[in-house]
Amino acid sequence: MASAQQTTRLDRYDNSWYSPGGKPLSRLLWYFVNALVLNSALIPVSGLKVALLRLFGATIGQGVVIKPCVNIKYPWRLHIGNHVWIGEEVWIDNLEQVTIEDHCCLSQGAMLLCGSHNYKSAGFGLITKPITLEAGSWIGAKALVAPGVTCGSHAVLSASSVATTNLAPYTIYQGNPAVAKRSREIGQ
Repeated sequence: MASAQQTTRLDRYDNSWYSPGGKPLSRLLWYFVNALVLNSALIPVSGLKVALLRLFGATIGQGVVIKPCVNIKYPWRLHIGNHVWIGEEVWIDNLEQVTIEDHCCLSQGAMLLCGSHNYKSAGFGLITKPITLEAGSWIGAKALVAPGVTCGSHAVLSASSVATTNLAPYTIYQGNPAVAKRSREIGQ
């Protein structure tokens, strides 16, 4: 005999507790700036993107390269260190703080995802957690870093892999979910 099961009720969804930060006008302006400048293939000028992100509250170091078609949800929840590379079509969905330390690389199509939903709740409640990429870490093309993950110093998340737990320093991860494959050794 089948037991009665609860169902998802999106009409019960309530994220009133969540605040994205920034003022409503700033959020509206950022929506258009992000769409027209950062997320555009027509504006390849990295310096302009960095300046606009700083204007909207991001902390960004020196030598940062931002390629075309990047999507950043909330710049006031973004800290980028020095000499960071952000490739084409990277999506930083930073519902919480995202910290990217010095000399990190986010390859084409990588995604940093700070939010998800509680699949056990009928109301599908919002869950948010910060992400940290420690110095020298590399997120491969089309790879995804899940909410709450810290990528250790010089860790590598291989192309199309999914990090759902913390990545140890100087370790190469691959798969979905990502598992440690070998050590990362860096030569001269």
